[in-house]
Amino acid sequence: MSRVHDMGGRYGDGAVNPADNATFAQDWHARALALTLAAGALGQWNIDVSRHARETLSPKDYSRFSYYEKWLAGLADMLVNLGVLTREELKAGHATGVSELASRILKADAVAGVLAKGSPYTRDGAPNAEFKPGDRVKTRRPAHNIQVAGGHTRLPGYASGLIGEVVLLHGAHVLPDSNAHGLGEAAEPLYAVAFAARDVWGDEAGAWDEVVLDLWQSYLEPTA
Repeated sequence: MSRVHDMGGRYGDGAVNPADNATFAQDWHARALALTLAAGALGQWNIDVSRHARETLSPKDYSRFSYYEKWLAGLADMLVNLGVLTREELKAGHATGVSELASRILKADAVAGVLAKGSPYTRDGAPNAEFKPGDRVKTRRPAHNIQVAGGHTRLPGYASGLIGEVVLLHGAHVLPDSNAHGLGEAAEPLYAVAFAARDVWGDEAGAWDEVVLDLWQSYLEPTA
């Protein structure tokens, strides 16, 4: 079963507006981003945990929340679920004492360096690549996490069960399906795989268009 965030190709959501290029549509959006970055510096979760936190918001909330409201709701859930804050502190808007994580505070003068450094997810020592550019592969069906029921995965539902062609090997990267659930990084080869757009979206897509997705090795199998 899919979660509400996996909505690619769904009717009724309207077109993406490419002219809407504002960095922050409202002032509080910048504060939401800053708060998320500062909390991430506490070192209590990784990017896959945070993505899963937003994906597991209730469908009603996910549908009505704006982009940064989803960020804040996911952040609040992580802070409480991981014991950084209590639910009472969150409701009150202030802590009841000094946090054990206070020494990890991200100060303003360190932000630029932290962002420039990034968080690389490439890894050495992963299993050998089973595919190479030019190979035909089929994506796993259904598109779910095979380690954790209802867990995080980067295989979108609209690409499940399709046949495509490997166009690039990115090297080995941390597997989100494992990393989001405290099961280890389990790095795997990561491939760029091209699919005919009409195989994904049907006849409404252009005849010569394609969709290229970055997919982990365990999402793929060789074609017969």
